[in-house]
Amino acid sequence: MQTQLDALPKATLTADERAGLLRMREEEKLAHDVYVALDAKWNLQVFDNIAGAEQTHGDAVKLLLDRYGIADPAAGEAVGTFSNPELQTLYTSLVEQGSTSLVSALTVGATIEDLDLADLQARPTTTPDIALGYSNLERGSRNHMRAFTMQLSRNGATYTPTHITQAAYDAIVAGSMEHGPLG
Repeated sequence: MQTQLDALPKATLTADERAGLLRMREEEKLAHDVYVALDAKWNLQVFDNIAGAEQTHGDAVKLLLDRYGIADPAAGEAVGTFSNPELQTLYTSLVEQGSTSLVSALTVGATIEDLDLADLQARPTTTPDIALGYSNLERGSRNHMRAFTMQLSRNGATYTPTHITQAAYDAIVAGSMEHGPLG
């Protein structure tokens, strides 16, 4: 992604864009850290694979933070530790929920992707480098949503979205895996 960013002009960010980057950096860490915890509990490949992808996504958001000289809220934070109290509480809750059963763990995964998509869609931007980053994150979240939905189906369960619309969810799961620089 660095090469793509280098080809785009830097902009003057709005306060909302700065706040959005900070939030997305910690949300990507949240997803990574929850999936690491759930993989340790359930030893299911989907958690390991997606935890790795979330690390890549978090690194991509960090590139944007660095580009604009914004301090990284995740710097030096251990797995499961967040500077944002809301995300700290959410992490604890999601790991607790996901530890009760495999289906609950997969539902937590789908819920995280559902939340990520809603948050990204709530942060429209015309700033080219941020739009590129958010587009890559959205593609990754759609792919992860497909993977968790498939695993839920294999375990006799379904997912009902709570953050995006049912129509948006149905379109995502009906679609094919998407390819791009961040998966």
